[in-house]
Amino acid sequence: MNSKKAVLGSIATIGVAMFALTACSSDGGDTSPSTSETAGSGSSSAIIMTNGSEPENPLIPGNTNETGGGKILDSIFAGLVYYDATGAVHNEVAESIVVSDDAMTVDVTLQDGWTFTNGEPVTASSFVDAWNYTAQASNAYLNSYYFEDIDGFSYDEDSALNIDVTDDLNFTIHLNKPAADFAQRLGYTAFMPLPTAFYDDPEAYGENPIGDGPYMLAGDGAWQHNVQIDLVTNPDYKGGRTPQNGGVTFVFYASQDAAYADLLQNNVDVIDGIPDSSLATYQTELGDRAVNQAAAIFQSFTIPESLPHFSGEEGKLRRQALSMAIDRPTITNVIFNDTRTPASDFTSPVVDGFSDTLTGADVLSYNPDKAVELWAEADAISPWDGTFGIAYNSDGGHQAWVDAVANSIKNVLGIDAEGAPYATFKELRSAVNDRTITTAFRTGWQADYPGLYNFLGPLYKTDAGSNDGDYSNPEFDALLEQGISTADNDARNALLQQAQEILLQDLPAIPLWYSNVDGGFSENVSNVTFGWNSVPLYYEITKSA
Repeated sequence: MNSKKAVLGSIATIGVAMFALTACSSDGGDTSPSTSETAGSGSSSAIIMTNGSEPENPLIPGNTNETGGGKILDSIFAGLVYYDATGAVHNEVAESIVVSDDAMTVDVTLQDGWTFTNGEPVTASSFVDAWNYTAQASNAYLNSYYFEDIDGFSYDEDSALNIDVTDDLNFTIHLNKPAADFAQRLGYTAFMPLPTAFYDDPEAYGENPIGDGPYMLAGDGAWQHNVQIDLVTNPDYKGGRTPQNGGVTFVFYASQDAAYADLLQNNVDVIDGIPDSSLATYQTELGDRAVNQAAAIFQSFTIPESLPHFSGEEGKLRRQALSMAIDRPTITNVIFNDTRTPASDFTSPVVDGFSDTLTGADVLSYNPDKAVELWAEADAISPWDGTFGIAYNSDGGHQAWVDAVANSIKNVLGIDAEGAPYATFKELRSAVNDRTITTAFRTGWQADYPGLYNFLGPLYKTDAGSNDGDYSNPEFDALLEQGISTADNDARNALLQQAQEILLQDLPAIPLWYSNVDGGFSENVSNVTFGWNSVPLYYEITKSA
């Protein structure tokens, strides 16, 4: 997986993150999606007004990996599957998706009768040709790495993905490694189908994209750059996301402050970002129209295996002591106004299989006495010397929480602890990637899809692409491989939870909290639910005329 995408750059980025789950909760502790109904019955023709941002690129699924474009593409495209508010997977264009017992092949059958909004049928080739185009090295599309598990994929040269198209409704995907959760990934934007019109002129297509989703562009020129984009319902849509309104207009606000001001005046119907200046007051101002809910974003700091005093039994004791010296509830309250939820595992409460009762999870609870005891046990092996540092990028707004964590450690353990600032995110990541960093450092993960493995394999498996701390535990690797090769969902999750219990002992990273999504909605709308990825389920919203 691409570590640049997954390791978040700033608090500001988190606030408008592309991936997360939400519900309407005023206390920040409710981790299950919820729906609010405040405006009575709505009009099926009313247009929902919401906040957005100018897309980075033309609206092409394979080349869009940022929030502004992603929200629009999710509305105008239908893939093989879609995710409901909880992140559960439902077939959309797919009739069936069957993963083989060895998790090496995936057989897909499409429903008959789907069309793009220009009338062209959606076929097996609509998917396979789009995936091959996105995966080609010469096209340099941002989402090409989503196809790295398919046999035939290459980062270095153009090549054909090993996918057999049997007929218009059937194709078989051949993987290069077991991946029982592959079907779970297929709702992400990168896996959307494309009509043949795309290949005539991709750039022009991206200005007026033709999709197969619940909404479509209101017409040529519906995308007014740096202003807004207007979507209306697609009358031929056949999936489970049937719109309960007449369309969605994404307004490209220049700032979150402007969007929030419009929300307070009921000029915009729903927003998924609250400006920092209003975090302390927005829940009071909006009441039960405020949204503050855990998201699929995990925050931590990583202690490299190579640091003195942090390997072997001594290192394990010190990691546990540090974790139990951090007062997460107070920090999330004081620093983040309860818009973060203290972590109880290495994943996220919004993904299927999450558990807050894993054996060993008490190591994430604030326990000063136990922390001091564990630190002393480590000192008996090798006395501590020096300062414990946590590196962060100064351009991302991290100093406040890093200082708070360092102070918590300092106060409990009686050692010197402090933040270690880098001027930019790029400089921090360069030091991490070059393995020249000499302190612990801030880390995080933004889910690619709602699955446990996505939070574990890329970060902690031996030699994995985003294993920044160079953690290695054969027992963890074995459970991970056994899990990802297991087709049964519950059995797979159980194995991945067992793998997490090893992480709770070793603590290759110190879990801190889950980032919430902060948002709200106007007095004019009902049935507002935010999805697992922090984006409102626009198709469910109703609006008074």
